[in-house]
Amino acid sequence: MLNAVIPLLLDSLASAALIFFAAVGLTLVFSVLRVLNVAHGSLYSIGGYVAASICLFIASRQLNPYWSFLALLFSAVCVAAIFGPLIERGLVRWTYGKSEAVQILITFGLFLILEDLQRVIFGVQSFYEDAPMRLLGTTAIGGVVYLNYQILLIGMALLVVIGLRLLINHTRLGRLITAVVTDREMAQSIGIDTNRIFILAFSLGVFLAALGGALATPTSGIAPGLGADTMVLAFAVAAIGGLGQIEGAALASLIVGLARVLAIYLAPSLDAVAPYAAMLVVLLIRPYGLFGSVAARRI
Repeated sequence: MLNAVIPLLLDSLASAALIFFAAVGLTLVFSVLRVLNVAHGSLYSIGGYVAASICLFIASRQLNPYWSFLALLFSAVCVAAIFGPLIERGLVRWTYGKSEAVQILITFGLFLILEDLQRVIFGVQSFYEDAPMRLLGTTAIGGVVYLNYQILLIGMALLVVIGLRLLINHTRLGRLITAVVTDREMAQSIGIDTNRIFILAFSLGVFLAALGGALATPTSGIAPGLGADTMVLAFAVAAIGGLGQIEGAALASLIVGLARVLAIYLAPSLDAVAPYAAMLVVLLIRPYGLFGSVAARRI
């Protein structure tokens, strides 16, 4: 029995960890800015391209391969520092207070631009560099050999959940974000610089997306079209957990990860549709997601 349950559990957690990185940034941005960022998947794939390029450079110059771990984090920081303030100030800021349809159309236009930008800069070939995964080796659990890199991903996802909760509940920045989320006009009236909060929150969302793409690169590589796939999956996770709910994104990632792994074990042809079948079931029971609730809407 354990020989069947342990592989299923670990595979589900590893899959959920990567899905969580793709979705939590989208959830954070929506909770603070109230903007559905359709371009989120492109930022995920850009993080993957940058990380793979740096790791390939390290390998080609025969530098210390352990630098590739720093490269994964460094690439996410660079993408967030460049694209976060640029997109928030140059585009997303103009959608505040607009209808959801306008926000989706504008960020979808940004998604198309970023997808073409990736093809111009990185070409149409796939990138793959698995040095971080090879360096960590393997571990036998319950008679099954696992990549230690998968276990690292699970640990990092847990750290992100705990870190975000600590940031929001126990830091000054977190209290400012909570004030803006609760009542934006009231926060402005008492002197909170909401524009600065929006830039920081959006850049943190970009960082989490890029970090997800960077961490996924050693396991699956990066190729054109990943941004679109990630965007759809991240929206499914956000819908299951409830838009704007960080804990909801974590639980939804577990559900989607388990659904995908069960499909791979029992009916591999259903792998691609399993996350959306899970989303359909949850939304039929809880239309606002597991952690979502009905909220008053300003007209």
